[in-house]
Amino acid sequence: MINPPNFVKLINKTHKQKLLLGPGPCNVHKSVSDCMARPLLGHMDKDFLNIMEEIKTYLQYTWQTRNEFTIPVSGTGSAAMEACACNLIEEGDKVLVCTNGYFGLRFQEMARRNKANVITITKEWGKIFTDQEVRDAINEHSPSLLFIVHAETSTGVLQPIANIGKMCKEKNILFCVDTVTSIAGVKLLVDEWNIDACYAGVQKCLNAPPGLAPISFSQRARDKMNKRTKIQNWYLDLRLIEKYLVPCENAKRAYHHTAPIANLFGLHEALRIISEETLEVRWARHKKVAEYFWKRLENDCNLECLVEKQYRLPTLTTVKIPSNIDGTKVCSYLMDTHNIEIVGGLGELGGKVWRIGLMGKNSTKETVDKLIPLLQQALRTSEK
Repeated sequence: MINPPNFVKLINKTHKQKLLLGPGPCNVHKSVSDCMARPLLGHMDKDFLNIMEEIKTYLQYTWQTRNEFTIPVSGTGSAAMEACACNLIEEGDKVLVCTNGYFGLRFQEMARRNKANVITITKEWGKIFTDQEVRDAINEHSPSLLFIVHAETSTGVLQPIANIGKMCKEKNILFCVDTVTSIAGVKLLVDEWNIDACYAGVQKCLNAPPGLAPISFSQRARDKMNKRTKIQNWYLDLRLIEKYLVPCENAKRAYHHTAPIANLFGLHEALRIISEETLEVRWARHKKVAEYFWKRLENDCNLECLVEKQYRLPTLTTVKIPSNIDGTKVCSYLMDTHNIEIVGGLGELGGKVWRIGLMGKNSTKETVDKLIPLLQQALRTSEK
């Protein structure tokens, strides 16, 4: 027999509060944590299902959509990305993936695994696609689905997408958008921008612990999904999940999986906070704080951002690492000395940038004022 472990109770472990200023997760409101500690309910309990209906309504507000199929998937953001791929892509479908960062590459891989005919257009990491570049690719390839990242977490780019949505609608192309780092942090209008499928994670500007991934399908996307004979992935077959989470007058809800009840309690409270603040105020707050941060980075730290200001993401900033600075030491100094997390680059930008997130409750002038002098100290102690 293996002997039973004898660890210290987690509640008795020393666990310092850390300021999470990386690309997510970020710090959550105390009321979110408190809600997660509420007594559990069964996943088919009518009280829980009523809470789920409220979560769906909150998500519709946060995305600005009337899509009936707007639900939280049980899993991280990548689970919802995979759900888009396996429910909307059939073997041989032409899928145009606009790739200017790490998560475009990830969707390429998912599309290929679903046997799509994947076509890519690429830009340098840190740059956007112009409307004309996307239009030319659409006209040349006539895809059935176009994928793009609205807010690229690996580069800090905010991609304009409203006109791309119009192009897709005109050509009857499904428009699939990654909104993981944009939802509740920057302007995002799913219906007005003709987005057919989008997904997010909850650990960024939604300000909830990771483990849930909202997803929303337009009727066009649902029609495509419902024409399928069989979805390759059982767990992420949204037609099965629909029978559990989307009530129908003529059918009872059907068990699919045991939903993460405590996480959903936390998400409900996080979305309530967003609704109370209102989207317009929240978007403006993130923009104002980011611009203050960018100004102090330049003036006080002599640091340069990767992305030109016009297309810079307010929720996550990529900062170029100076050639005379050890970027890893800066991250370690802030964490080890001051319990502040910032992280390095991902993929092609590994070792070239820091990624600093000011999301949700962390998007405040006070957070910036705390970080900047400590970042100055870190730079002085991390010269090569």
